[in-house]
Amino acid sequence: MELINLSDGDNGFRVRVLGRRSPGVPSLHDVLDAEVLVTSGFVSGRLAMSLWPADLESWSRALDLLAAGRDACWRDDDHSPEIRIRPHDEEHGTPVVHVEDPGASCVRVVLPLDLPEGWIDAQRRLLAQVREKWPSEVLRSSPGVYEWRR
Repeated sequence: MELINLSDGDNGFRVRVLGRRSPGVPSLHDVLDAEVLVTSGFVSGRLAMSLWPADLESWSRALDLLAAGRDACWRDDDHSPEIRIRPHDEEHGTPVVHVEDPGASCVRVVLPLDLPEGWIDAQRRLLAQVREKWPSEVLRSSPGVYEWRR
């Protein structure tokens, strides 16, 4: 299931959620395995990543920034791909996605995307679908202590 799907036919950026990392293990149950997919006529790539419930909240806040016309940075923690989105890039005249993998490959990709009206709302719908399919089911009551939500 896709969490993010930004594409104009030539260039594309997607984050696809593959499922729970360790279903039934309280400390890892809510962690989702995912992958970043970048495609263009020049380069394509795939990068594995993990998503915690806080990452979904952070993506929601990033969408709020983008809706307000501001740049957003998501997943900037030196251990996972950094994703920056500019809703309007002066140089390209379109939204631009920057994806950087500082932890492993040190590769950076810049994708200008000619996105349709309503693209932010479409991303909000994808986020809602991911949250519906994989709701947070574990509560961390204190460091190292997890319990199932009721």
